[in-house]
Amino acid sequence: MSQVVARLGKPHGIRGEVTVQVRTDDPESRFVPGAVFTTEPDIGALTLERARWHRDRLLLTFEEVGDRSRAEEVRNTEILIDGADDEVEDDAWRVEELVDLAVHLEDGTRVGTVTDLTVGAMQDLLHVRTLAGEDVLVPFVEEIVPEVDLDDRRVLLTPPLGLIEAVDDEDDETADSDETAESAEGTAP
Repeated sequence: MSQVVARLGKPHGIRGEVTVQVRTDDPESRFVPGAVFTTEPDIGALTLERARWHRDRLLLTFEEVGDRSRAEEVRNTEILIDGADDEVEDDAWRVEELVDLAVHLEDGTRVGTVTDLTVGAMQDLLHVRTLAGEDVLVPFVEEIVPEVDLDDRRVLLTPPLGLIEAVDDEDDETADSDETAESAEGTAP
């Protein structure tokens, strides 16, 4: 079974270097010169020539991608490794498993839906679209996301105060406007 380790992004410079959206917990050991990756869609194998960090973005150079034009052609391609030889941690999640999971608080209140996962050098971030339509980045750490249940298609959150502020504010505004509307109805002649 193959495992996605990154998605190729936009070109960086003119020599074929590309930005990537990392989808692995251990980029330092995955992206080493000489590593060969399969691709989806299949554009042939890619051999890593160089990897470097620029600010918080990983940049990769492949032997088969020699210039900016070719880098633009391979944009949005996923690069994969053979997962059969790889030990996967018990708490490691693939983006495909998390997207569209319902997000709930401990009291059962539905907060929204997972839309994406950003794998970072220091910590991962869950992208959550709240029921109010706001996009919130949630640190994907055990203290805040103690449970991911793939069978029930849900994620449990225990967010610190203010993290899901968009939802809290929306609920407060809705409650205030409902009370105001009821008061206005009761005083109408």
